Amino acid sequence: MTSQQALRDLLGDPRVSKDARQHWPAFGTGEISEDWPLHLWVSVQNMFTAYGGDHRRLRSLVSKAFTARRVAAMRPWIEQITDRLLDELDAAEQPVDLRERYAYPIPIEVICQLFGVPAEARSELRTVVDGVFDTTITAEAAQANAVQLYGIMHELVAAKRENPGDDLTSGLIAVREDDGSKLEEAELVDTLILVISAGYETTVNLLDQAITALLTHPEQLAAVRAGTSGWMDVIEETLRWQAPIANLPLRYAVEDVEVGGGVVIRKGEAILAAYAAAGRDRSVHGETADQFDITRADKTHLAFGHGVHYCLGSPLARMEAEIALPALFARFPGIELAVAPHELEPGQSFISNGHRSLPVRLK
Repeated sequence: MTSQQALRDLLGDPRVSKDARQHWPAFGTGEISEDWPLHLWVSVQNMFTAYGGDHRRLRSLVSKAFTARRVAAMRPWIEQITDRLLDELDAAEQPVDLRERYAYPIPIEVICQLFGVPAEARSELRTVVDGVFDTTITAEAAQANAVQLYGIMHELVAAKRENPGDDLTSGLIAVREDDGSKLEEAELVDTLILVISAGYETTVNLLDQAITALLTHPEQLAAVRAGTSGWMDVIEETLRWQAPIANLPLRYAVEDVEVGGGVVIRKGEAILAAYAAAGRDRSVHGETADQFDITRADKTHLAFGHGVHYCLGSPLARMEAEIALPALFARFPGIELAVAPHELEPGQSFISNGHRSLPVRLK
């Protein structure tokens, strides 16, 4: 599904579900076995895969913990993280991998702070989340990775039950224990998997792609520095031009659904939402849809989804980028790529849309 309007219609259609157990016959009959590398993407039980009343229940619980006030309160702390990382970059040998040294640590520290993930667990957590998004690994590696991920999450829940704190994990546990009918134990763990992994992978790619776009379009970087365009122009155009999540598995037709002016998706068929392609829809953005242009009047995109599954973390992702991008380019006004643009390699995923590394020289 690559048409922006067709995808928007589909994402908002109540006849489309994300619950494989209810609405994907191939999953229900066991045809989709546990050794399928993407099994975790469709088997988790959280608001990502819930439908109807279950989705409203789960999203409501997470929304109460993930408030705008809590997100806004993170700003000073994100600024401190950013300043510390810039100091480290200032002292680093050149060239540096900016994805590894800047785009990654900001969102992972933020999301781990929000959910109370201890510092000693963060490196292992990052490794297994990377494995979730790596769509080139073997079935055996994917299964082993899922076991490791569940182990980390169960340890986190046990630790927060023992010593609760002012974090979202403790908040979700409190909801679970105040009224056990509201949040099942499996839903609690799977919700943590969703919000922690999605909470930083998307922002890593947003920072990665925005930095890359500005370094390969120096005239647009100059316009931002001159104040004729703003940093939010950069952020929104990056989200349109290089959606952090390119394709997202999976949705399912609850009944026959007609989309895109005559295409019929049959009941029970699986659907892959192509967010990156929708951002390049020429019927919306014209013949320049494939070009990065922060002066574009219409930057409409679906990078954070649409409808009932719209990303709860979008305000946090935007705020992180709004802090991190101007700070980087102010500290290093002569920053440049250390390789030719065509030498930047895409990540090992058709889901996550970023680079394997982002080597730059800082000046």
